[in-house]
Amino acid sequence: MDLANKNVLVIGAARSGIAAAKVAKKFGANVTLSDSKENLDVDISGVEIHLGKQTDELLRGVDLIIVSPAVPLKIPLLKSAIEKNIPVISEVELAYDLAKSPICAVTGTNGKTTTVTLLGLLLKTAFEKVGVGGNIGVPLSEVALEVGADGCIAAEISSYQMEATKNFRPHVSAILNVTPDHLKRHGTMEIYQAMKEKIFAQETAEDFLVLNFDDERTREMIDRAACKVVYFSRQRELDEGAFIKNNRLVIKFNGTHELCTIDELGIKGGHNVENALAASMMAFLVGAPVEKICGVLKTFQGVEHRIEFVREIDGVKFYNDSKATNTDSAIKALETFAGHIILIAGGDDKGTDLSDFLQLVKERVDNLILVGDAAERFKACAIESGYPAEKILDAGYSMQRAVELAKKISRAPQVVLLSPACASFDMYSDFEERGRDFKEKVLGFGC
Repeated sequence: MDLANKNVLVIGAARSGIAAAKVAKKFGANVTLSDSKENLDVDISGVEIHLGKQTDELLRGVDLIIVSPAVPLKIPLLKSAIEKNIPVISEVELAYDLAKSPICAVTGTNGKTTTVTLLGLLLKTAFEKVGVGGNIGVPLSEVALEVGADGCIAAEISSYQMEATKNFRPHVSAILNVTPDHLKRHGTMEIYQAMKEKIFAQETAEDFLVLNFDDERTREMIDRAACKVVYFSRQRELDEGAFIKNNRLVIKFNGTHELCTIDELGIKGGHNVENALAASMMAFLVGAPVEKICGVLKTFQGVEHRIEFVREIDGVKFYNDSKATNTDSAIKALETFAGHIILIAGGDDKGTDLSDFLQLVKERVDNLILVGDAAERFKACAIESGYPAEKILDAGYSMQRAVELAKKISRAPQVVLLSPACASFDMYSDFEERGRDFKEKVLGFGC
């Protein structure tokens, strides 16, 4: 992509937008960074900053628009740009155009961050230069430039990031699962799934797509893929792909390759077995040696905010699963424990169906502590589903109160689990801030 002397407008002044503005400036573009929020502290050398109301005047003379993932294409400014035939791309599309190393990209409703973090470690067994970025917190364009040539990039890709892509083509892609999420943004499950499927839309016979055989939505994507499809499965042995046999992770591709046992995995829970299968299959396809894959699988302990052990108090273990921003992810967390859970849930309500989630709550949760905007609906739905009202506690908008209640009522061998099944924006800037606040409150108690 030749950006020299081009007039580039970047929409959205969060991490991805700021990174895109800096990259475009580095390659000689005349850059304007715009955000509808007025009270942002943004200052980038050589970049014009425009905060507040966004009118068509911003489009005058613009050759290219780069949009941050948080900004939907349906906002009036971008609709107008598209009508004027001004190219609109996402920051990950910019990263792809600049990348000189192959990209291994992971999407799905749940498990992306754990899988990509593990994948990055696995890739390091085969490449000297490895970058990890995208939706995981480090803008992909920055990673692409840092890795340069002769390396490999592990990318976490969200449905938001795929909206404004046209040419994005990873060498290996994976879709872990597709369950209801982000419907306020996308409108329907069909559109949401279509955004996920864009990750492999440009792949050819030279590329690979790794799909979850156990998820009906992902299994059927083979019908729309022009690349080589390889499945992974936790539930059945496959003729080709990654699966479980005799309690051991196995890759069957150009021979049969045995990895570690489930018990030897450093990350626990059925969902993490799936994440490990997907990451291992992807790494194997780009040349990671089997014996080194085994070593990483045994030592990798997971990532922050994903069923993260925080502390044990009087025999009660506290876990931070703030990344569970939807019911499907919270279900996976509840399934990790045999029962006797004190669950802290709630937050910015996505309005999704709670039936399956509450069925598991009835089976495994001793007390339900609710916080944030979702508390009222969660409580009503829980009672309607048959969960005892006297076991539901309301902590309002206070994580401190939620943790105090959990400590007060919990007794060994119970566990306290923050797994909100909601976004965080009613109380926090993101799920990371929510998780850190939970940990701070838990660690703040005296022994």
